[in-house]
Amino acid sequence: MSSPTVSTTHFSELKTKIQHRQARVAIIGLGYVGLPLALLYSETGFPVKGFDIDQRKVSTLNSGGSYIFRITAPEIQQARNQGFTATADYAQLESMDAIIICVPTPLNEYHEPDMSYITGTTEAIAPHLRAGQLVILESTTYPGTTEEVMVPILEKGNKAGLKAARGEAGANTFFVAFSPEREDPGNQTVARRDIPKVVGGLSPQASELAGLLYGSIFNRTVPVSSPAAAEMTKLLENIYRCVNIALVNELKLLCLRMNLNIWEVIEAASTKPFGFHPFYPGPGLGGHCIPVDPFYLSWKAKEWDFHTRFIELAGEINTNMPYHVLDSVARALNQQKKALNGSKVLVLGVAYKKDIDDLRESPALTIIELLQKEGAVVSYNDPYFPEVGRGRKYDLQMKCASLDNLGTYDCVLIVTDHSDYDYEKIVRESKLVVDTRNATKGISSSKVVHC
Repeated sequence: MSSPTVSTTHFSELKTKIQHRQARVAIIGLGYVGLPLALLYSETGFPVKGFDIDQRKVSTLNSGGSYIFRITAPEIQQARNQGFTATADYAQLESMDAIIICVPTPLNEYHEPDMSYITGTTEAIAPHLRAGQLVILESTTYPGTTEEVMVPILEKGNKAGLKAARGEAGANTFFVAFSPEREDPGNQTVARRDIPKVVGGLSPQASELAGLLYGSIFNRTVPVSSPAAAEMTKLLENIYRCVNIALVNELKLLCLRMNLNIWEVIEAASTKPFGFHPFYPGPGLGGHCIPVDPFYLSWKAKEWDFHTRFIELAGEINTNMPYHVLDSVARALNQQKKALNGSKVLVLGVAYKKDIDDLRESPALTIIELLQKEGAVVSYNDPYFPEVGRGRKYDLQMKCASLDNLGTYDCVLIVTDHSDYDYEKIVRESKLVVDTRNATKGISSSKVVHC
């Protein structure tokens, strides 16, 4: 009887480790996606180590603290008791069996994909890669990133001449897969474990290993034929939402001219038991996916001489919504015989959606800057942000204002409809309220302007 090949050993050894929850799991990028994932693996009994270049995050986690509102310090402390640690030392990757990359994929100033986080992280991993490891990318990106960008960097940068397994693994190969993150910050309805995990491997063995690894913490995995298919799946999910949100945003603008209430219309249409799913208008798109993903696909489509007109139109409509809010505030103040220039405006909510502590791509930041450019004196209040400093696309340097003096503002602008707000009190004590979220639904007052 012949002895097993080295390739079979790599695959079977890692498979056995995963099945017995002995595989050492590395999570790179301990943000809104990576940290919850690390905690899931830790809860399930896997030895987990988190990696991040932000030393503040590493220190906070290792001291048992948390920097994400919806993740409590006791959750971190429980993971610490089970062996979870965080580090900025990528050399420790050599001892890990599976490496999951959860880094940002924003847009640059030209609305083109900024791949620097993926390429930088991959370059940092490559020197510490060893045969038989499984590397999974979770960051949302365009189809082809895993195979065309990440794999060549890993193959060129490792010290042992390792290659990514495309067929059956060899003695000097490692495994590669893509599995898009499906985090929905603030969602209290669907448990993380109940969100199906799409997996596409560079080889059948890679798909099987990635499926086993995710199947250990998620109740269902969905295999697809390739990393590119998994990458496109994520884009489809978010472009679907982007396009439908653009549709209701455009209909909202029309309904305002026709003196119709778009919220009433959506509520009525939602009673249809088939063929309709409600989407809601707002002051613009925010978050780590929906405002970004359509541009990733549009950029990649040009390589194939394809113009994604429908997607780009949706992006244009959503991008223009903060300017609509600006115009609405100016018109509302004008009805009060006041100019926007010099008026005191309080923005309620700067998070990109309600009840979360996430500023990524938040339309509130754009709206504040637009108001300031027009000469308004802008303050903000958000229970999740005591201050707003500097980010990739903003530099506000503002501190959270109190709600004790609403009557001193010329306009209170509701941008994010946090549940903590007492909207009846806000309307009662304010001179003028401009509501972009229908937060004041059911409150009858001539002081409220819906936009």
